[in-house]
Amino acid sequence: MIKTFWLFGMVYIFMMGCQQDKIRQVRVVGPAPDTQEPVKIIFDTDMGPDYDDAGALTMLHAFADQGEADILATMASNKHELVAPVINLINTYFGRPNIPIGVPKDTGGVHSTSSYKWPEMIVQHYPHRIQSNAEAPDAVALYREILSQEADQSVTIVTVGFLTNMANLLKSGPDAYSTLDGKALVQKKVEKLVVMGGRFPGGAEFNFQKDSLATQYMVENWPTYIIFSGFEIGEKILTGDVLVTRDFENNPIKDIYQFSFEKEEADARMSWDQTAVLVAVRGVSPYFDLKPGYCLVDEHGYSQWADSTTMHRYLIEKMPFQAVEDTIEKYMMHQPVLR
Repeated sequence: MIKTFWLFGMVYIFMMGCQQDKIRQVRVVGPAPDTQEPVKIIFDTDMGPDYDDAGALTMLHAFADQGEADILATMASNKHELVAPVINLINTYFGRPNIPIGVPKDTGGVHSTSSYKWPEMIVQHYPHRIQSNAEAPDAVALYREILSQEADQSVTIVTVGFLTNMANLLKSGPDAYSTLDGKALVQKKVEKLVVMGGRFPGGAEFNFQKDSLATQYMVENWPTYIIFSGFEIGEKILTGDVLVTRDFENNPIKDIYQFSFEKEEADARMSWDQTAVLVAVRGVSPYFDLKPGYCLVDEHGYSQWADSTTMHRYLIEKMPFQAVEDTIEKYMMHQPVLR
């Protein structure tokens, strides 16, 4: 149990106001890195309370179309009934309708969605095979099945939502897919975990707090390298303003952002989840630097950074945020590739 004397006086900081009259052009920040093989990715999202998840999944499909990523699965960490349908909708739009989708089936967990109901809006307008979370398999079982089939230390997991699935995977026992328990299976098959969550060097953040006990368990027990992209990184990177000005017809990502901007009276959105996908596929450099140490999380989901030689790192600014914005915006405007 983490001592909580440092918690007093900490206040949860809500969303910063969006910049007004922000006008810019997208700049390409260098070529895609040369990679011999695509990064094998499992994407884990709470898709719904916020809409940067949609931008992040779009980026992942863009990287896949460039041969930089191999999307093994897209998992839901949110029990809201429309999370799996929205994930399937986006996968379908980008020509990958059969990417496996898992959802949490255990007791507990988080049921959360947007107050202005953009998921309810978008599922009415675009095709998707999965109609509710009930139609998707259990996330932990799917994780175990996929990991058991991959080469050792070959998989990158990027989670941009609640840490429910991560904790449940670690707690899982041997099954038909593997004789290893969850922690041993992760240690054998996963190269790294990239987490959008926490606030560094300390504070409160939505993803860590919503299923705080799962967050605490995951952080204390995860056996591989972890990179944290904290609240303080994504809140400074505003995107979506260029996307909504483009003459894209029948584009669900544009529709999600445009609908949400109108409801929020905003013209751009913080890019928390996109930073995690960028780093998971492209790597940390040249975009960010890393701070080594250890992430402490208490039972309420408050995080604090401690000096250590563990395998924990969090992102710190390196490239000007404007340049990172432009890179992210470029990939959020990705269009489906004809197959």
